[in-house]
Amino acid sequence: MIYPSIDRLLERCNSKYALVVLAAKRARKLQNETLNQPGASTTRNVSRALWEIHDGVVRCKNFDGE
Repeated sequence: MIYPSIDRLLERCNSKYALVVLAAKRARKLQNETLNQPGASTTRNVSRALWEIHDGVVRCKNFDGE
């Protein structure tokens, strides 16, 4: 089982595409931040980004398509 689950993540973001883009952008930002810090966390950046979305630290803009 993958944690956090996709169902829980989709409660925060209304589309899988938006969720993937948000997670990728946040992971890239985390990667750039850890390059400057020796001894940074061993948690993978994508996992960390998904947990931040799940916990509400990073928010997705939900568009209604209008």
